[in-house]
Amino acid sequence: MTCASNRRAALFALLLSFLLAVAPGRPAAEEKIRPGKRVEVAFVLDTTGSMAGLIDGAKKKIWSIANAIVDQNPDAELYFGLVGYRDIGDDYVTKKFPLTTDLQDIYASLLAFQAAGGGDTPESVNEALDVAVTQLGWSDKGQERDMTRRILFLVGDAPPHMDYKQDRKYPEIIREAVAKGIVVNTVQAGDMLSTRKIWREMAKLGHGDYHAIPQDGGQVVVIVTPFDERIRKIQIELNKTVIPYGSRKEQNKAESKARMYEAEATAPAAAEMSSFVNKSGKGGKVITGGGDLVDAVNTGKARLDELPREELPPAMQAMSAAEREKYVADRSAEREKLSRDLSDLVLKRDGYIREQSAREKPAKADSFDRAVKETLKRQTSAE
Repeated sequence: MTCASNRRAALFALLLSFLLAVAPGRPAAEEKIRPGKRVEVAFVLDTTGSMAGLIDGAKKKIWSIANAIVDQNPDAELYFGLVGYRDIGDDYVTKKFPLTTDLQDIYASLLAFQAAGGGDTPESVNEALDVAVTQLGWSDKGQERDMTRRILFLVGDAPPHMDYKQDRKYPEIIREAVAKGIVVNTVQAGDMLSTRKIWREMAKLGHGDYHAIPQDGGQVVVIVTPFDERIRKIQIELNKTVIPYGSRKEQNKAESKARMYEAEATAPAAAEMSSFVNKSGKGGKVITGGGDLVDAVNTGKARLDELPREELPPAMQAMSAAEREKYVADRSAEREKLSRDLSDLVLKRDGYIREQSAREKPAKADSFDRAVKETLKRQTSAE
């Protein structure tokens, strides 16, 4: 190679080094795969007879708790899971409902819980905690920039059995939870000293909060607004725009969610549910979520001309292709109008509640819903 060639090669290498030095660095692998922010919350709930009052309060306030998360994290994807537990010898030891974005399913599962059994202590807390940490489908912990919040609440009044040889014990389980990025909080119902000692230890091991509340769950404060009943009525009309499709099982599931909403006992609780669905944008503001042909067609998940006849509801099976198109379009237009009306009312309702809450003195976290909301506000805040 000539001297001139050597000089050109050296100059090229120098230029290449300069370009690499000043070029923007490639994002780190964890930044490229960083997930969108999501919040995963699971409740591990003692469902023995002594917990009847607290379970009733949880049924009333689950939507309020969900709204608190959405208000704190409006762009987050929200997952809920649930484990109910009793003890060996009762009707069941644990019942699990894995993490899902379908809060309506979790709500239906919570409604089905009736406090029974128990009558003695301890309870199968260790097994329930193990199920919650290992079997609910928590997302994998990401790298340093992981934006997911994984939060578990253990709620009960009795300590765990430490004499069950088949159980892993809570220190080992909680270590695994922490390694997975799950924060473990404890909420003690009642004032049993043996429970208090262990619940405090669990929260410390799990980098979480400990709360003590009355045995019955404490006073559940419900703010009634002038908009609740109207919201409930519009939501019922919105649910009627749903066209269930798919297998018979899928159609029955969509229909049952609408019936569940309509059977909701109080307008304030029903309005809380509508507020959550409206703010989270789930299912086009209908309560039934999945299995809805209107939403599926509008989002491109399904095409009317490709659906098997047997997956259509009976009312549509005898229609012509043009009639089916019009039928879905009419429902969609009606939904759009009702959704606008509902959104306006929900904004007014939420404003009313903020004004009423501002007039009251800050309450201590001495009830189930306040304890949970206080912890969620802190643990889901942006870092």
